[in-house]
Amino acid sequence: MAEAWREPSRRIRLRFGTWAGRSWAGLTLIIGGGAAIAGASAANAYTLFLAAFGVTAHVLGWALLPAVGWRRVVVIAPSLVAMVSLLAGPAYLTMLVVPLLCWYLVRSRPLRVWPMAVFVIAAGVVLRQLFPGYSGMLTASGVAMFVVVGAAWAARAVHAASARPRRTLRRGERISP
Repeated sequence: MAEAWREPSRRIRLRFGTWAGRSWAGLTLIIGGGAAIAGASAANAYTLFLAAFGVTAHVLGWALLPAVGWRRVVVIAPSLVAMVSLLAGPAYLTMLVVPLLCWYLVRSRPLRVWPMAVFVIAAGVVLRQLFPGYSGMLTASGVAMFVVVGAAWAARAVHAASARPRRTLRRGERISP
């Protein structure tokens, strides 16, 4: 019987915590920090603390994820720049492709699933047309996050399906129903 597929990062020996605990905590900090950054207004000095909290949470989230160290470190700056660019409004939602690609790198997704990021770019282009002003940022970013999460899960499903060993038939052997 073939072994069930497991996330590649589950094979890493962790120095602290559990794989599931660190994964959920890291993901929560990444998304929560990104939402805090996007929710801060560049024109309002009173929300700067929200942006600072968001930056800190976002960085800690990437650092906490269970992965090989260099993968966690390399993704912090590009993802943070992409999240800060969301302060400009829905016109920059295509930048959400950067944190998605960072997620693919940290989760050790093969290059064959990376083209799924095109869905995030397409959604960003469409949302920019539907929500031209910052007033629609909450709705637009919600829809964009739905697309990002869908692309991440689809990449995981394709990775899992393509990683399973396939049984080959011997000469004369038939597939039984």
